Amino acid sequence: MKSAPGEAESDTRSAATEIVAVDIGGTHARFALAQIAGGRVVSLGEECTLKTVDHASLQTAWEEFGARTGRRLPAAAAIAIAGPPEGDVLKLTNNPWVIRPAAIPATLGAERFTLVNDFGAVAHAVAQLPASCFAHLCGPERALPDEGVVSIVGPGTGLGVAQLLRRRGEYHVIETEGGHIDFAPLDSLEDRILQHLRGSFRRVSVERVASGQGLRNLYEALARIENRPVKYRDETMLWQAAMSGEDSLAGAAFDRFCLALGAVAGDIALAQGAQAVVIGGGLGLRLAGHLPRSGFRDRFIAKGRFERRMDEMPVKLITHKQPGLFGAAAAFAARYRD
Repeated sequence: MKSAPGEAESDTRSAATEIVAVDIGGTHARFALAQIAGGRVVSLGEECTLKTVDHASLQTAWEEFGARTGRRLPAAAAIAIAGPPEGDVLKLTNNPWVIRPAAIPATLGAERFTLVNDFGAVAHAVAQLPASCFAHLCGPERALPDEGVVSIVGPGTGLGVAQLLRRRGEYHVIETEGGHIDFAPLDSLEDRILQHLRGSFRRVSVERVASGQGLRNLYEALARIENRPVKYRDETMLWQAAMSGEDSLAGAAFDRFCLALGAVAGDIALAQGAQAVVIGGGLGLRLAGHLPRSGFRDRFIAKGRFERRMDEMPVKLITHKQPGLFGAAAAFAARYRD
């Protein structure tokens, strides 16, 4: 097992429970074996990444993971999904798999399991990971608070938002759909961008600009504003061109992306009464070298009478490579603490 940094000693490991951690997204399903004890994650093994298009269901992907481990899997599962985890039938975002929670014990052999929203899992990871798994982004360079609210905002395929409340040595995760609040333009160019986006979307949420798909929307809107052809149709190529600076229009779209992300991260922090903010999501690590040099911080603190409060708020970036898997295991550990 690969130990999570700063976790328990060998005597705790001997009393640990082994579980299967699963993080299911639109493109990939990630699996790992984890050890939990005392309500926390002791260790997280190497991840196994499977393409969702290569498997008909969670069950067949689970069976593939079991075959690769070459052993019988534990009868306990922590599953993070891209979508709401409640209901008799769960349909995932950007993924054709269907999950029936009541059938999980029979189909996966998991006598105990948890289902958590994928960004709720990231919030659990923020609650349990050591300080070494966070990079300073802006604001005062101090650790995340032991008491109060931490807002978690994560650009990926969409825009995830969660709230972490710490009180008296315990924590509570509140999953939200904050990525679907309205996009609020803050200058004349964003007024024009919003006007163009309204031609494609009946309602323009902040997810339409501050996410992986948002970069494409911004790029195409700027191309129309300047009467220029859309050069990049492939999203991967667009991101490469934007972050490398090799294309001026793609670079301008990326600048707007960073501004929008800073603005919404600040709005979420104000709305949730946060003492700190953590940036996560599938794009988080890719942005690590760019956000500090962008307009993110200026937009984050530009909140009128609350600018001083925002300027005194630490903003971190989660650097753990698999926060979804770690967080799924953490959610299981918190639920089955006893």
